[in-house]
Amino acid sequence: MSAQPHQLARRLGTADAVVVGLGSMIGAGVFVAFAPAARVAGSGLLLGLAVAAVVAYCNATSSARLAARYPASGGTYVYGRERLGPFWGYLAGWGFVVGKTASCAAMALTVVVYAAPGLGQPWRSLLAVLVVAALTGLNYRGVQRSARATAVLVTVSLLVLAAAVTAMVVAGDLSTQRLAPFPKTSPLGVLEAAGLLFFAFAGYARIATLGEEVRDPARTIPRAIPIALGIVLAVYAVLAVVLLLQLGPAALATTADPVAQAVAGTGWSGLVPAVRAGAALAALGALLALVLGVSRTVFAMARDGHLPRPLAAVHPRFAVPHRAELAVGVAVAILVSFADLRGTIGFSAFAVLTYYAIANASAWTLGGNRIVPAIGLAGCTLLAFSLPLSSVVTGAGVLVAGAAAYALRRRTHS
Repeated sequence: MSAQPHQLARRLGTADAVVVGLGSMIGAGVFVAFAPAARVAGSGLLLGLAVAAVVAYCNATSSARLAARYPASGGTYVYGRERLGPFWGYLAGWGFVVGKTASCAAMALTVVVYAAPGLGQPWRSLLAVLVVAALTGLNYRGVQRSARATAVLVTVSLLVLAAAVTAMVVAGDLSTQRLAPFPKTSPLGVLEAAGLLFFAFAGYARIATLGEEVRDPARTIPRAIPIALGIVLAVYAVLAVVLLLQLGPAALATTADPVAQAVAGTGWSGLVPAVRAGAALAALGALLALVLGVSRTVFAMARDGHLPRPLAAVHPRFAVPHRAELAVGVAVAILVSFADLRGTIGFSAFAVLTYYAIANASAWTLGGNRIVPAIGLAGCTLLAFSLPLSSVVTGAGVLVAGAAAYALRRRTHS
């Protein structure tokens, strides 16, 4: 089956789409976002998780409605363009590309940190570059191969997490006394934690960005998004509870590997190497799905002329946007040499919350029930500006730079 020069082939079913969403979220949330969220909210982490889940539900509902109407690659880049105008679509796409490219770098470094914890620079960056190159090569070979690989990684990760939870429940020392008031717990801390934890839920966007490669998208995407989000929410909620009961908010806030540390304190400490391996695989799955989604948004923006048009080429054999995939892979490989794992979380969250704010505003224009997109828009705005000041300033600066580039392009082409 061949695709047109600027058209992708529809090869993914509902199960494939769900797996892509799961792969994007599991690695990002469980092993990366919990510690910084606990640092600002303590035991209020659970409330922050609930707030993030409500906003994510609204965003998912709005995205599903829009994806059914506009089943094309690019996600909110397409929805904003069609419902609000070219600038808002461009701003959504720009925010997604820069925010998620930084997240790709963070996930690549996470793989290396868990797989080879004692490795120093420059070997850590070199190994991260090799990881990015391998996954870019896998994506290049076709979206179905990527989906199958993600399915394997997600399955292994979920099995390891299930074993970790079992170890804490059966052989651990769970105690509600560890949930004592945390010095930094406050309403603002909870909102900041919710903003950071939103980073962990944002992976379902990958399902929408694959709209041109999903069979029967009007039916498949609205089904896949809530399924993936529901599974991840259940996993996150269970893990958050047992981690707080096993470690306590103070210890959770200061450890870079909370799941492994929690298991190390149980009678089943022999599982720690498996947990570390599971963490590396989960981050690998998240990176695979992230590169997949970012390249599709780059493809859509290039097809419309907002990025270099050669990036809109589709491989004649594999039916994938191969030049966009290579460009994203190169950008991520460059970033891993200086990216900060925790610093990228806030920046990515701000950029993606902007992306979803535009998605909710776009869904508002569809009519019908406007309560969900209204809550989603308000929630995205509130959480975005509740993030650490450095994340807000950096994120806003990058969005302004993108808007300036858009204005310059419009002026030179008018």
